[in-house]
Amino acid sequence: MKKPLILLLALVCFIKTNAQENPNPITTAAPFLLIAPDARSGGMGDIGVATAPDANSQHFNPAKFAFAEYQYSIGVNYTPWLRNLTNDVFVSSVGFANRIDDRSAWATSLKFFSLGTIDLTDNSANPIGTENPNELSIDGSYSLKLNETFAMAVAVRYIRSDFALRVENSDLKTVNTFAVDIAGYYESEEKNYGNFNGLWRGGFNLSNIGPKVTLTEGGSESFIPTNMKLGGGFDFILDNFNRVSANIEVNKLLVPTPPLRDQSTGEIIEGKDNNVGFLGGMFQSFGDAPNGFSEELKEFTWALGAEYSYDNTVAFRAGYFNESDLKGARKYFTLGAGAKFRSLNLDVSYLINSSDVNNPLENTLRFSLTFNFGDVFGY
Repeated sequence: MKKPLILLLALVCFIKTNAQENPNPITTAAPFLLIAPDARSGGMGDIGVATAPDANSQHFNPAKFAFAEYQYSIGVNYTPWLRNLTNDVFVSSVGFANRIDDRSAWATSLKFFSLGTIDLTDNSANPIGTENPNELSIDGSYSLKLNETFAMAVAVRYIRSDFALRVENSDLKTVNTFAVDIAGYYESEEKNYGNFNGLWRGGFNLSNIGPKVTLTEGGSESFIPTNMKLGGGFDFILDNFNRVSANIEVNKLLVPTPPLRDQSTGEIIEGKDNNVGFLGGMFQSFGDAPNGFSEELKEFTWALGAEYSYDNTVAFRAGYFNESDLKGARKYFTLGAGAKFRSLNLDVSYLINSSDVNNPLENTLRFSLTFNFGDVFGY
């Protein structure tokens, strides 16, 4: 009765294991919170903490909204998930941002992860109903410029994971919790560098800082995916029509690394006990890997992304994402494109897997629509 759901949850788990020697990945509850929602970032290796602001900055860095070009922006995104296996699993999101004035902005967004329809049967394989497990998050943020080039933001997020089965003897439960983000964004003034102008960008986001949750009745507590994003980039402004942006980003889960334990006694052989509170776990996550500093470095993912835009009307993008073979083994290239039609932007992206581990976005097009309107602040 539970087997189809358990299999599907294993498939959609965002942090995957690999058949390498001594893999030690970090797993969390609600991993959907880490999924990049939009096609613009999806075309640049899923980066966004230090790219130019857009309607979907809430996921990557809400501090960017204080530098938004338009007074109002709406982002609508749709991402098919596991398209090679099913057609009813998807991630969708919608966001709204309002730049209040030259110094401040607020924004809100909703993300929804549908795991499709699960058919339930009893021990005799007789159908007894269906379930539609899903996860969602709703958040709001406020960003403020501290000076002409730097802004900070705080976001509050409600999270719900509904995997509970409405049948007898099910120990799966619905999870309701909350989290906060703390973010910062730097954008320099445009300067001349000889044959071109340019500007620097930088950003950080400590996201999903919140309490541990229990996924099953009487079960142990699990961390939510508290995450640190750091990134930087440079815009090459070649002339009034041509602009090239180059970006780099690193991510690290601020969640304790599972220690190596004796399989018979459960005693810790190497590493530190990960049964700690969420705040203590954030600090412990920088120095608890069983194999020391070399393993800690493997817990950082990195990505590169580039975007070329012409006259702010068409854009072409490319990117690469890399994760250690011992921590999930996600490796992929991305391609993307965008076009602007008056106040409407359409973006698409495509992922090319370069790892032996299957990726749920293989052979999948991602789509985003962005609506910009109101006063134009410009650069």
